[in-house]
Amino acid sequence: LDISNGIHYITEITRVMSEKDPKNKEAYEKNADAYIADLTELDSEAKKEFADIPEEKKLLVTSEGAFKYFSKAYELQASYIWEINTEGQGTPDQMKQIIEKVRNSEVPVLFVETSVDHRSMERLSNEVDLPVYSNLFTDSIANAGEDGDSYYEMMKWNLEKIHEGLSQ
Repeated sequence: LDISNGIHYITEITRVMSEKDPKNKEAYEKNADAYIADLTELDSEAKKEFADIPEEKKLLVTSEGAFKYFSKAYELQASYIWEINTEGQGTPDQMKQIIEKVRNSEVPVLFVETSVDHRSMERLSNEVDLPVYSNLFTDSIANAGEDGDSYYEMMKWNLEKIHEGLSQ
C-alpha cells in the first residue's frame, strides 16, 4: 500500500499490455507515464507534509498490518492489532499489546480499514480513549463516484486522512 509499489505494478502492466498489443504500445506507455508522473507528484508532496508531524505522533495505528510499506515510505511507525486477516482478530493478547503500545505513545488518533470488521478497533478506541479518525482503504477502492474510487484517489484519501489525523 505505497505509491512506489503502485508505480511498479503500473510499469509491469504496461510492459505486458505492450507485448500483447504492440500496435498500441505507444498509447499504453504515454498513459502510464502520465499516471506515474501524477503518482510521483502525490508521493513527493506527501513526504513533505508528513515531515511536519512531530516524531512522538508518528505512529499509524490500524486494525491489520497492511500499512507497513506505507509507514516506511512516510517515516511513520506502523502498529496494528493483528498482522493479517485470520480467524484470530482482536484476541486478548493482541489487544493487550496494542493497548500498551498506544498508551506509551502520543498518537492522537486511530484508523480502521474499510475491509475489516470495526469492532476490534472500536474496543481499542474505548480502551485508550482515542477516536477512530477515519476509514482507510486497503484491499479495494471505493465505489464509483465516491472518494477513493481509483488507485490514485484511494492513495490521496489515505495520505490526506492519515496526515490530518496524526497532525492533531
